[in-house]
Amino acid sequence: MIKVQFAARSERWATYEAPLTTAFAEAGLEVDLRQEHPTAEVDYVIYAPNSDLQDFTPYRRCKAVLSLWAGVEQIAPNKTLTQPLCRMVDPGLTAGMVEWVTGHVLRYHLDIDRGLKTQDRWDPVVPPLAQERPVTVLGLGALGSACATTLAGLGFPVTGWSRAAKSISGIRCEDGSEGLQNALQDARIVVLLLPDTKATENTLNAQTLALLPRGARIINPGRGPLIDDDALLSALNTGQIAHATLDVFRTEPLPADHPYWAHPNVTVTPHIAAETRPKTAAQMIAQNIRRGEENKPFLNLVDRQLGY
Repeated sequence: MIKVQFAARSERWATYEAPLTTAFAEAGLEVDLRQEHPTAEVDYVIYAPNSDLQDFTPYRRCKAVLSLWAGVEQIAPNKTLTQPLCRMVDPGLTAGMVEWVTGHVLRYHLDIDRGLKTQDRWDPVVPPLAQERPVTVLGLGALGSACATTLAGLGFPVTGWSRAAKSISGIRCEDGSEGLQNALQDARIVVLLLPDTKATENTLNAQTLALLPRGARIINPGRGPLIDDDALLSALNTGQIAHATLDVFRTEPLPADHPYWAHPNVTVTPHIAAETRPKTAAQMIAQNIRRGEENKPFLNLVDRQLGY
C-alpha cells in the first residue's frame, strides 16, 4: 500500500479527496490517502506551500513532493525539502490560461473596449487583421508555449522569448538579453508567462518598456514581480503603454490604495487567469506516483538552481 499525505489547507482536502481517489484507482494504484500519516511512513506528499507542513526533515522515506501549484517559488527555497519536487503542469490549468490569454489578446486586437465606449454613436473603426498585429510571449514553458501556439494558429505573428534557446513550430523564438530586445521591439501586445525568479524580476522595466512600439499593450497572468510597477505606471501615464491587463501582483489581494485600481488604462483581475482543476490535476499526480513506483523519471521535476 502506497502511503500518500495530502498537505494543503482543509478546504482543499474536500475538493481533492474524491478526484484523487478516482485517479489512483484508474491508474491501478493501491493508495492510503490521508491528511496525516506517521512522517517516517510517507511515500509521497501532495503539497501546497500555504499548508502547515514546512519542515520536511522527518519525511525520510518520501520519494517525491508533488506540488498542487504551477509556481514553486514559495517551495523551492525550503532548505529542509531535499526530496524530488515536481511542479504542477495540469492540462486543465493550461487550457484555462490559453482561453484567458486569447480572450484578452482578442479584446485588445479588436479594440472591444472602444466599441463599448462608443455605443451612443455610429463611429466605425475597422481593426487590422491578426497577421498585422505582432504578439510577443515572454516565457516558453508549458503555459507560454501553449498560448503562443494558439495565438499563432489565429494568424498573429508570434515571437516567444525564454532565457534558454527553444524551438517551437510556427513561433519565432528568441533567447538571452539580445533576444529580449528583438522580441520586444515590434510587439504590439506582450504576454508575460515567465516564472518568478531573481533572474526574471522586473523583466519589464523602464528600459525594456521603452523598447516597445508606442501604444503597446501588456497582459500579465504570470507573476507580479515580472513588472516594475513604477516603471509601468510611468509608461502608462506617458502613453508609451496604452493599456495593461494585470492578473497577478506583488501583494495579493492588491491593496485598496494601489494606483492600479484607479488608473484609467489598467484592467485588474483577481488572479483568476488559470486555476488548477482538481480532476485533471489528480490525474497528473497519479501519473507521477505510478512513475515513481515503476522507477521512471518524474514528470515536471523542478531544477532547484533555476527555481522552476
